[in-house]
Formats: sequence, C-alpha cells, structure tokens
Amino acid sequence: MADEQTSVELWFDPLCPWAWMTSRWLMEVERQRDIAVTWSVMSLAVLNEGRELDADYRDMMDRAWGPVRVIIAAREQHGDEVVKKLYDAFGTRIHLGENPDLDLVIKEGLDEVGLPAELAEAAHVDDYDTLLRASHERGISLVGDEVGTPVISVDGVAFFGPVVTPAPKGQAALDLFDGCVLVAGTPGFYELKRTRTKGPDFS
Repeated sequence: MADEQTSVELWFDPLCPWAWMTSRWLMEVERQRDIAVTWSVMSLAVLNEGRELDADYRDMMDRAWGPVRVIIAAREQHGDEVVKKLYDAFGTRIHLGENPDLDLVIKEGLDEVGLPAELAEAAHVDDYDTLLRASHERGISLVGDEVGTPVISVDGVAFFGPVVTPAPKGQAALDLFDGCVLVAGTPGFYELKRTRTKGPDFS
C-alpha cells in the first residue's frame, strides 16, 4: 500500500523574514516528499494588538495590515490557489528586493500574479478583517499567542517555527521536517529554543 499523503498547513505573515525562510524550507520538503501544503494567512498586526511596542515596530505593525488584507481579499474573490502565488510575489519584493513601499509591493505583486489592480484597495479598509482574524485565530489557537509566525500543522501536530537560516536543502530539509514533527508530537512537549546569532540568510 502506498504511503498516504501528509497534510501540512503553514500560516504566514508576508512581512516576517523568518516565516519566509521557513516557507522556502517547506517548499524544499514538498519537492522531495509527498505532502499537500495549504498556505494560510496569520497577522502580526492582529497578534500585536493592544501590546506595548516601540515606535519603529508599531509603525511596521500599522503597515502590516496591507499585504494580509489583500491576500485575504484575493482568496475570497479568486480562490485558494492565489494565496501562495501572492505570498511569493510579495515576499520576493519585501525580503529579497528589500522594498519598504508596501503599496508598491502590493501593486507589483498583483500585476505579476495577474490579479485585478483594484484588489490593492483592500489594503486600507477593514472589509475583510473578519475573515483575516478568523484565519489568524485558526492558526494561533493551535499553538497559543506567546509565539508568532510561522505556525505549521502536520496532520494535526502543530508548532511555531522552525526558525532557521539559511533554509535547509536536500536531506537536511527532510531531517528537520521529520524532527520537528517528532518533537512536536511528543505528549507534554512545549519548547526548544536558543539565542539567534545570525539574521535571515536568503541565499
């Protein structure tokens, strides 16, 4: 009997460089392993509502609403398949292109994916916030609100992370995947962590 396909879901915020690293790693796993990945939105802006933040991070959170709102709007109007396409288009510009102009990122990303330019208007209104909050809550409820993005669920085993740089490739990617699922699936397991000594390496 053939092995059953593994169901994986990743929740991301396009602004998070660590989620971007994790998503590239998961793509490498997907290339080598029979997994079905669902790409879903969570929101750092929602996560940080009501928290005391320094001025720079608060400014980033205020701007962070735009990309996730647009992705949710696009999903509702054009289907689930556009979520990953927009994530790739936005993330490439934000993290590899280092473009701080999120309105331009959204405009160019929509054009690249072939979606209507009018979707950019969703960035600055709250029309889709109920759906955005529901997507966010579905992910964060699996791990608790003391973590951020990314959140991953593998056949019902959920965890924050992994936070890793650069994104592992080849067998190393599979080893990390299997290790994360094994550790997270251990009853009573909660946390492994050490201080980061490197920033995101997008190479």
